[in-house]
Amino acid sequence: MKINMALACKTAAVAVVCAVLPLASAEEQKMKENNRRIVREACGAGRWFPAGKTELRRMVAGFIDRAEAEPGPGRIIAAIAPHAGYIYSGTVAGYVFKALKQQAEQGKEPETVVILGLSHRGGFPGAALMDGDAFATPLGETALDSEAAKILSNNRPAVRLDYSPHCGEHSAENQIPFVQVALPKAKLVVVLIGDQSGDTIGELAAGLSELARTRKILVIASSDMLHDPDYDLVSRTDRATLKMVENMDIGKLQENWAYDRQIFCGLAPVTVAIRFAAAQGCAKGTALKYENSGDAHPESRGQWVVGYGAVVFIAPDRF
Repeated sequence: MKINMALACKTAAVAVVCAVLPLASAEEQKMKENNRRIVREACGAGRWFPAGKTELRRMVAGFIDRAEAEPGPGRIIAAIAPHAGYIYSGTVAGYVFKALKQQAEQGKEPETVVILGLSHRGGFPGAALMDGDAFATPLGETALDSEAAKILSNNRPAVRLDYSPHCGEHSAENQIPFVQVALPKAKLVVVLIGDQSGDTIGELAAGLSELARTRKILVIASSDMLHDPDYDLVSRTDRATLKMVENMDIGKLQENWAYDRQIFCGLAPVTVAIRFAAAQGCAKGTALKYENSGDAHPESRGQWVVGYGAVVFIAPDRF
């Protein structure tokens, strides 16, 4: 099956019709009253990843099985994974989820996975949490953790339940089939961060720390790295960026980021994940894998090259 996939976070907005459109609040309330479930469906099936169940499971499982990642002592409580089309970034994402799958087999599976994405179609104030009962991909449904979403948004003005930015956005959605394969028992909280303000980042990081006191959670920051036609520039810049991430140096990451030099297109998700990891006792990040689209697809060099990094943050077992 041919999949039309975009390489870049900066691609022009493309109209995408979701299988389940946003429902007005009154309609959702009525559905709840009638005991009908709200199931949000993946919009990117057939575009960013295969639309067929068998093909998608085979692809994701293959990425995970072929990865060589050994989790260290402690528990992975946060990670960074790329979100491009699977034929481009799936190999790198597989390293994160291989480590998570191995930990789950050791009894360290999270109860809830919080996915932090961004909107490629334009910013908005605060952070929008997906509402509903479940999220469906070609692999099936995964429950949305509504109680966890309430904890994250409670008394935090910048964090709210709002489905509207999610329809047609792939950044968080592209992580979900990997979660379904590697962590099939986990529930989901799906978040899009619309700005990089201190209030939004601070409230979300504080909410995650509060949530972590109620259940075992994993935070996944969904982000690709530098986009540029120059293969050597992308490779060199991304490796320097990963050093900052391993040092958990948010200050340097912010200093080196600009709208015309986005070392992470999802800088806000990455920042929140690092702040949460630090609060959980993590002292450093571990880069598991790096490559860019120019490695597996040399024809992209000189045209549009995108970097992909896999990073995990491991906290002591007491957390």
